[in-house]
Amino acid sequence: MPVHKILDLAIAYNGNDIRRINHLLKVFSFANHIGIMENCDPRLQIIIEISAILHDIGIHESERKYNSSAGKWQEIEGPIVAQELLKNLNLDKNILERVLFLIGHHHSYKAIDGIDFQILVEADFLVNIFEDEIGKPECEKIKEKIFKTETGIRLLEKLYM
Repeated sequence: MPVHKILDLAIAYNGNDIRRINHLLKVFSFANHIGIMENCDPRLQIIIEISAILHDIGIHESERKYNSSAGKWQEIEGPIVAQELLKNLNLDKNILERVLFLIGHHHSYKAIDGIDFQILVEADFLVNIFEDEIGKPECEKIKEKIFKTETGIRLLEKLYM
């Protein structure tokens, strides 16, 4: 599976937007780690890694079209951009569909319907808490409402609580 090829495509797509590239690399790293520690099977691990790399791929289009990087616009634009980036990689159809679903719902926390989705959301939160300088009281609420995996909870507590 060409995960690192997808990583190269995502970095190239983001151009000189170092902040977004750093964000996707950090989310990818946390998602990779959580997936491995939670013993996800290889197919699920691929979905987790690809969706982590591409989860915010719609930001540039969202900013261009709506003058906003809000999650709702990312969820609309992200799958379109991702599908274009992935079109020549011959990904398994079911993997591609799941990745596009996750990209298109990664800010819709009530829609979490699987461990792959859960891990993506937890990895994104682990990075966003640092980048947005979220304090300990808010982290407690995030832990209670969002985090479910043992690894994600352990990381959240170690890093921020």
